Amino acid sequence: MTTIIRDPSFYEPTEEDDCWRFGYFCQAHDRPYWHEGCGEGPHLIALHCDEHGPENMWPQPEMLLFPAGFDPPLSDMQLTWVQAERNAAD
Repeated sequence: MTTIIRDPSFYEPTEEDDCWRFGYFCQAHDRPYWHEGCGEGPHLIALHCDEHGPENMWPQPEMLLFPAGFDPPLSDMQLTWVQAERNAAD
């Protein structure tokens, strides 16, 4: 199971941020996450920015891969937004 987490202690990105170096980090395995290649068992994925550390990620098209795997879960409005973003990209 893959859970993408948000946390009040994580940095909350803004429109003014110009972050450009970030990736996904599996907190369960304490290493970068790359398509479940970080280890066996459940994954707790957080967005990690080189400048700010753990960040709360905005809904993005990749989230459709794990629509039930978010903590807190994506709202209906977020899922609608993600689907619209994906359709616009196609």
